[in-house]
Amino acid sequence: MRPRLDADRIAEYSETGYLFPIDALGRTEVRRCMAGYEGIAGALGGSPKAVQMSQIHRYYRWAWDLCRHPKVLDAVESVIGPDVMLWSAQVFPKRARDPGFVTMHQDGTYWGLDGGEVVTAWVALTESTVRNGCMRLLPGSHRLSILPHRDTYEEGNLLTRGQVVQAAYEEADVVDVELRPGQMSLHHVKAIHGSHANSSDRPRVGVAIRYMTPDVRPERPGQVSVLVRGRDRFGNWTLQTDPPRFPSLESAVRAHQAEAERFVADLTRD
Repeated sequence: MRPRLDADRIAEYSETGYLFPIDALGRTEVRRCMAGYEGIAGALGGSPKAVQMSQIHRYYRWAWDLCRHPKVLDAVESVIGPDVMLWSAQVFPKRARDPGFVTMHQDGTYWGLDGGEVVTAWVALTESTVRNGCMRLLPGSHRLSILPHRDTYEEGNLLTRGQVVQAAYEEADVVDVELRPGQMSLHHVKAIHGSHANSSDRPRVGVAIRYMTPDVRPERPGQVSVLVRGRDRFGNWTLQTDPPRFPSLESAVRAHQAEAERFVADLTRD
């Protein structure tokens, strides 16, 4: 039997809508992922935006392997069950003194996913702290429905629409998700969360991987997912079965950017 989260930690996720820290990657694995990210970043001018870094698992082998990492999947399986599909993976980079921020929001607002269970694994490739703009979550907010959001398209907002949840809450109740490199968190698709800017002299880099159960239905046509554990008994998705293979980083980046533009366009389309 594979090691999974124990009953107390699963209960904590059920109660709060999030869970951290979870040990996932070793130092060598973190270095490999950082080198992979830095290669892409260099090809994109050095400081790519989060919207340029979506769907990385479809174009880079290091990202494909990260999304299929046994420790990541064991944690995900613990909260959504044995049949697990990968919908998206995206690097969220904040360079040193980066003014970029994420307004408080619920992930499910514009994703176009219907039914089933959806969870995000946020894997830290660098330290993620209060000072460098770690993720922040509102405990228990996953029990709410998807709430109204206001689109701001605000400069510096890392979200595709700059969306802000229209909900009253106490700032003191928000929890800072601090992680060491190689650790991860889980959060529910309805959990209200965001992050501040990076006020430190060090970058903050993490990968947000979105997993779902196979009964989730896409509201937009032509979407691709990957069955990473268990069985797909529903057939709601076009499946990618093979890892990415490109003759060079440059060719992978070209194909990736075309896909990232399409993916973001779908998320921002009314």
